[in-house]
Amino acid sequence: MRVVAIVLAVVVLGGCSGDPVEPRQPVSTTPAPTTAPTTAPPSGTATPAPPARFDATRAMRTVRHLAGRIGPRLATGPAFREAAAWVADGLAAQGYAVRRQSFPLPAGDSWGVPVRAGRSSNVIATPRDFDPVAPYALVGAHLDTVAVAPGAEDNASGVAVLLELARVLGGTGQVVLVAFGGEEPRGPGELHHFGSKRYVAALAPAVGRQLRAMVSLDRVGVGSVVPLSSVEGTPSALRDRLARVAEREGIPTVVETDSASDHESFADAGFVAARIGSTPYAGYHSAADAPAVVDPAQLRRVGRLLTAWVSAALRAS
Repeated sequence: MRVVAIVLAVVVLGGCSGDPVEPRQPVSTTPAPTTAPTTAPPSGTATPAPPARFDATRAMRTVRHLAGRIGPRLATGPAFREAAAWVADGLAAQGYAVRRQSFPLPAGDSWGVPVRAGRSSNVIATPRDFDPVAPYALVGAHLDTVAVAPGAEDNASGVAVLLELARVLGGTGQVVLVAFGGEEPRGPGELHHFGSKRYVAALAPAVGRQLRAMVSLDRVGVGSVVPLSSVEGTPSALRDRLARVAEREGIPTVVETDSASDHESFADAGFVAARIGSTPYAGYHSAADAPAVVDPAQLRRVGRLLTAWVSAALRAS
């Protein structure tokens, strides 16, 4: 799916703290030609590189790094900080301006493991060509896990798709990318989704008015059908739009309601929001949530859907 450069831009995000990460130069993914071209381009004319495409093999490398090499990423722990630095570095390498947004987390229970209070952070990436008064969309995926889980499916899979989208877009366009901290519960009731709640609360009113759509990528690497959901009692327009794009692309979906991800924080605040993902699997919130759980074919389906949705949004703008 060809994805054209997005001509709109993102706004400066309110409430972000910390210094921007210095971007590295992106590494070219275009293979060197094995033979010289038969016809040289006109003098002074550069041959344009082909547009980047979603690559499930690259996405699986991210899953293996986060869940295999780093492992469980409790939102207040050193492994989470290592993972956040790695994700920030990867986003900066694609040309994004990257900032951290820090917030406190209470003591509590992480799926049966007592945990202390501490701090976590969101990793927020804005394209280099942002326009501070233009409408924008946001795609997010939570980076943290419960204390005992390597979190390959929950949610290295979502972060992997997020990073591949960053590579496809190449640091430009009207899409803010966020790796959220503190999504996983630290107790019953409302003790969850801390990072996305912090993000929403920190939005300046003028900035918030420009946010047109929020998609949460959460558990997107299991199964052969892509779940699409909105929060019950809130508008389902974005979920239904994603379903129409998936139908055009020949991607099977199941449409439902669900509030167990970061899209809930946005929907509750009145934003149009939807979740991609949530197929049940045996390793949920356990040590069995290892990279082998994730199916590259499902990552590919989700990547195709997401990039097609972005392209359709551009054509409509």
